[in-house]
Amino acid sequence: MIASLAAALAFLVQTPAPQDGVVVTAAPTSGETVDAQRFREAVAYANPMPRGAPEVDYPLVVWCEALVNGHVALGETLTDADPLDLDIIRLGKLEAADFRGALDAAEPRQTPASRAAARAAAAEATAKWARLAGQDEAVRSQAFGLFFGLPGRCEHAARRIRENITAPPATPADVGLE
Repeated sequence: MIASLAAALAFLVQTPAPQDGVVVTAAPTSGETVDAQRFREAVAYANPMPRGAPEVDYPLVVWCEALVNGHVALGETLTDADPLDLDIIRLGKLEAADFRGALDAAEPRQTPASRAAARAAAAEATAKWARLAGQDEAVRSQAFGLFFGLPGRCEHAARRIRENITAPPATPADVGLE
């Protein structure tokens, strides 16, 4: 029996662990159907937003970009960043670039009021990370590791402003959830 357990253990140790799935940071994965995208968008827009998050798409994407950029900047201050931290930083930079592309495409269409709301949203999101700048490494590392990410609405809002989609997003009822 011990030999059987030892053989099983040896097999488990030699068997490579399954790889994690693809991490979707912004754009829909290739092959995603329009219905699947509408479903995800309906769910994202139906969920409540965190306190302080704008409800309007353009200022929301500015807020999301500022949160991601602050998270990346905080991670870059860590002297003991492990490979997972470095990958999170890399993915954050990709996500921020996607937001920036959407914002650049949509900026000419924004009203002065929308631009002002976006500036205020960016300042509010940036301030969340600025408080950590003077903290010791352990506090910064813990804050970096505890960031739970962005609301799902961020990626949809970015797509909507990039593509100049002005129709309201699908609702849960529209996609058969109610």
